[in-house]
Amino acid sequence: MSFRDDLAGVLARDPRFSIQAYAFVFEALEYTKHLKRRSRTPGRSRARSTAPRHVTGRELCEGARKFALDSYGMMALTVLNLWGLRSTSDIGEVVYNLIASGDLERTPTDTPADFDDVFDFEDAFRKGFVLNLDDAA
Repeated sequence: MSFRDDLAGVLARDPRFSIQAYAFVFEALEYTKHLKRRSRTPGRSRARSTAPRHVTGRELCEGARKFALDSYGMMALTVLNLWGLRSTSDIGEVVYNLIASGDLERTPTDTPADFDDVFDFEDAFRKGFVLNLDDAA
């Protein structure tokens, strides 16, 4: 069974977002969990540091921003727009589609509003992008 087959029902119910948008959100979630593990407080046990942790809507949006910039650089806004992701609320829509399909879980305190207006895509991906010429050399 492929990723596309697994998400066929989700894509049929909400065609606003491409399969790539769903893949991006899954990858951004893993990236965000990795960032959370790396920033854990010193002194915690090793077993606890590898345990999956809940990621809030805000954390996922910030992680997705970093992941998109790391992955696509100056093209991040264009790529995300191509897949149907135009705002942090769209990331939330994808997440809640995945919750409805049983592919993700939520806590009782999670709401779709957690994803609203976390940041402006234009500011975050276009105006906020800094080209490091040392990396290009």
